[in-house]
Formats: sequence, structure tokens, C-alpha cells
Amino acid sequence: MKEKIVRGKCIDLSFEGKGVLKTEEGIVFADGLFIGEEAEAKILYTRNGSNFGKVHRLITKSPNRIQPLCGVCTACGGCQFQQLSYEAQLAFKTNKVKSAIHRKVDKNLKINPCVGMDNPYYYRNKVQVPLGLDNHNHIISGFYRKNSHEIIPIDTCYIENEVANEILKVIKKLMREFKYEPYNEDTRYGLFRHILIRNSYHFDEVMVTIITNKDEFKGKNNFVKELVHRCPKITTVVQNINTRDTNVILGEKQRVLYGPGYIRDSILTKEFLISSKSFYQVNPVQVEKLYDLAIKSAELTKNDRVLDAYCGIGTIGLIASDCAKDVVGVEVVSDAIKDAKKNAKLNRVENIAFICGDAGQIMEQYAQENKEFDVVFVDPPRKGLDDKFINSLLKIKPNRVVYVSCEPESLADNLSKLAKSYSIKSITPVDMFPMTAH
Repeated sequence: MKEKIVRGKCIDLSFEGKGVLKTEEGIVFADGLFIGEEAEAKILYTRNGSNFGKVHRLITKSPNRIQPLCGVCTACGGCQFQQLSYEAQLAFKTNKVKSAIHRKVDKNLKINPCVGMDNPYYYRNKVQVPLGLDNHNHIISGFYRKNSHEIIPIDTCYIENEVANEILKVIKKLMREFKYEPYNEDTRYGLFRHILIRNSYHFDEVMVTIITNKDEFKGKNNFVKELVHRCPKITTVVQNINTRDTNVILGEKQRVLYGPGYIRDSILTKEFLISSKSFYQVNPVQVEKLYDLAIKSAELTKNDRVLDAYCGIGTIGLIASDCAKDVVGVEVVSDAIKDAKKNAKLNRVENIAFICGDAGQIMEQYAQENKEFDVVFVDPPRKGLDDKFINSLLKIKPNRVVYVSCEPESLADNLSKLAKSYSIKSITPVDMFPMTAH
């Protein structure tokens, strides 16, 4: 089939950060295209009646287009906005929230400007990369090309912590020395599947998790000893075993090979223990701005009873405990609740309790028991709050609700229901993922 080239002007950015190219033959969505630019695009495929393509030739450039630091940003699926000025990125994210809220809730609601970073590079405290071989049998690590399982080799990622970049280089070198093969998805042969690196922002601590295709492997102790020797910033090494034919990165079984098996970090007034499986915000600079905003928005007093729903490892609830009478944290993931209890003990917080269970079901139970809360924090997954939770919340009717959302559309859906009983005081986007459309 002959490739189709169309020409047009970019009139908008989609919610995924793709340029919306208006052509004589209709709209084409293309990565790496920005508002006001004229371009030719090659149509790659059609999905649900929409055309998707890539830029074939750029005719006119946006004044917001910049030279990216990363040389493979157009091939790698990790960043959409390396070529867009940071000011324009923040404007896009503010408008993304504004569009959802104004369409679904109230067109007159004010949306505050997106809170950005002073330096929007090297911010990720968690690196998770697959390993593979290139055409010359060299070991590579990187990110999958968009919509594929082809690894784009990357030695320096400009949104990942610089220490992690250096550790990955050492691991690949040691793999060659120890003759360890990377995992091949087609043959299911090979030892190392992924490498996960987490670093602490406030403490000089780094965790390396090696995801392997089998339980035991020859020379393991010497490999770890040499890795720690060459990378002295590493304070713990964990082996995670994943023998399944799956896209899920982490397996159920793991063992500590070196150090305590976790690292410490802090957010505002509290310290947290982070294991390889812990959910922990990946941007340590922005999470402090986010949580500070959330706590201040709650206007807590020493008489307040607080519920922290979808509490994870207890971050928001533990920070809020300083300003409240008592706090209850609810989370469905049992490992997260175990971590939350450890974090309460670590910080010597006695006015907090953690419950493992579905937040909607527990809220329903609280509503039936006429339990009272003054403030409720919610930080749900992308799908937002379910009707069971919302209906129960409206029965309990806490004085104040602070909603931390990672998805503007589900936030807007939930606010349209909550706004019948609550007035919306403020909405502030916080940029947790610079250089991306998220």
C-alpha cells in the first residue's frame, strides 16, 4: 500500500500531547507537532475512525519549539514534550485541566496556573528499564518505542536521576563480564529482564532491584559485591524473580541480596521507608509542593478527625497527623498498609490507624455507622472515585474534602457530583512529569 502524505496546520494538542493537524482530508494526530506549525505528515494507521501519523516534513515552526537535550526523544515513547518550551508545557497542562472542568463541572470555575519546576530535568527518583541485545549482540537498556516492544537504547535519560544513569552503565558492563544474557521475550531465554533503580532525594541512599527470569544464578554474590564496589552510592540490592510470560515487570517472589532491602526518603515533616514494590511519587521536588498544597488546603485544626482514603504507604495521612486530632488511612494493597504501619512507627506517630480494604466499601460501612470525619483526603487511581465512595461521602458530609487527582477527566466527572453538596474552593494543577504530556 502506497504511503499517504497529507499537509495541514496544527490547531491544537490532544490530551495525549499529540499535535492535531487539520488537513483537507480531515484531522491527523501526530507526535512532535505543536500549535501553529504547518507540516506534512505521513499517515501510519487509522483507529476508531481517527488517523494517526508522524511528521514527514516541518514547514513552519512554533516559537515555543526548542532544541531537545535528548537525541532520541522522537523515537522513545517516554517524553512527548522535549521539543516544547517549559512555559508552553505548563500552559498546556493548565488548559488540559481547565478544559475538563469547564466542560463537565462549571465553565466559570477558576483554574490556577500549573505549578512547575525550577529545573524540569533529571527529576525521576525511579528508573525502570528493560534489557536486550542490539543487532551486534551488545547489551542495551532503554525504553520501548511507542506501540512496540523494540528497545530504543539510551545511555543518558534527561528526566531520570543522573546517579541511576551511571549505575545502569555499570550493570551492563558487569553483565558482559559475568556473561549474563538479557531476557528475550520471544525465546523466553536470558537472565536479566529489567533493572529498577530508586534513589532517595533527601538521603544518600540508592536501591537497585534486579528482575531475573530464574531464581538462582551463578556468581550472584560476586556480581553484587562488584556492583556495590563500583557504585558505592548503592545501599541495598534486591533480586525480584519473575518467571512468567507477562508484561508485568515485578514478580511475587524477591530476596534481599545486600543492605536492608529498602531506602529512606522524606516529604515535608516525615520520613518514609521505600521498598521495591512501594508506590511512591517519582518527582521528589514536586511532591513536596503537592502535599504542602493539599495540607494547607485542608485548613486542619487540632480537633479535626481526618480520613486519608487511598493512602498508599501513608504519606498524606502521616504528614496531616501533626495538625489533626486523629487520622485513619485506608488502602486496598496489603503490602502498602504494612509499609504505612512501619512508617508510622518510624515517625513515632500515635494518632493514626491504617485499615486494609476497598475504600468504597469501607466508606459505605462508615456511612451506615454514622461515623464522622471533619476532613477527607482522597488520592484515587486514574479512574477516580466510584459511586459507592461518592454516595457514602455525601452521607458522611465532612466539612472539607481535598482531592488529589492524577486524571483531569475523572476528576471532573467526580466534581460534577460532589459540587451538588460542596462549593469548590480552588483547583491547582501541579506538574509531576515535566517533558511529558502527563
